Amino acid sequence: MILYEQIQHNKRKTVFIVFFFVLFVLAVGAAFSYINSGEPFSGLILTAIIATIYVGIVLSSSTKMVMRMNHAKEIKSVEDNRFLWHTVENMAMVGRIPMPRVFVIHDPSPNAFATGLSPKNGAVAVTTGLIDTLNREEMEGVIAHEVAHIKNYDVRLSTIALALVSVIAIISDIGTRMLFFSRGGRGNKQSPVILIFAIVLMILAPFIAMLINMAISRNREYLADASAAELTRNPHALASALEKITGVSTPVREASGSSAPLYFADPLKKKMSGLLSTHPDPQERMKRLREM
Repeated sequence: MILYEQIQHNKRKTVFIVFFFVLFVLAVGAAFSYINSGEPFSGLILTAIIATIYVGIVLSSSTKMVMRMNHAKEIKSVEDNRFLWHTVENMAMVGRIPMPRVFVIHDPSPNAFATGLSPKNGAVAVTTGLIDTLNREEMEGVIAHEVAHIKNYDVRLSTIALALVSVIAIISDIGTRMLFFSRGGRGNKQSPVILIFAIVLMILAPFIAMLINMAISRNREYLADASAAELTRNPHALASALEKITGVSTPVREASGSSAPLYFADPLKKKMSGLLSTHPDPQERMKRLREM
């Protein structure tokens, strides 16, 4: 009962965060046009159009781009790696999704991530370090976690969130440049209080957007942990895998900052916590799993 309650709680929390994120993006666009022209609506509409186009472009090339960035090589048959292939196949069957494409990253640091905008085009990538470090039950737990990300459409959500962060960064950069290199908008149409608020929002927008994106990422990790426990009926194995993975201090060499939120655990080993972390505190994740 606790497991299902946690899954539903995480889903509701994610919906709230995403709704707030969309409103925030539109607010930044409104602030942009208010600073420069004294009215908010043209910037709001322009931002909505830019965000829609940019998100569409990013979504159309996300899987290929992420795999290339992390130097992942695809395994195309069971003969390439029988253990990994069958583990992914079994967890996909339990999760009732099509068999994802399987990739391997030649890196000694144990980790994994999933990509794909829907279960029909999902993909799972694991490092060679993960295969060498985990036992069968732990491996099943990590793969179940990644299958849960695909099943829950987490990759699509993460990709959209990342695209919105980029849109905000672009608008904020243009807005602040126009603010400092021009005389600004038509002062007779602007309220001083609203203008100051709009300027502060424009300057802080990239940092706030980054915090929101990280909150989405952390919440989806908790949801994937709970979903993986539901699939394997073995949350302790997943907790054990997490303990082994986070116990390795060596970062994943091929991981980049932009792809770090996709990984099972922080691949950069920054040891950051709270609002500035892309992943929940490992100790809290292990505690929740062992209480299931």
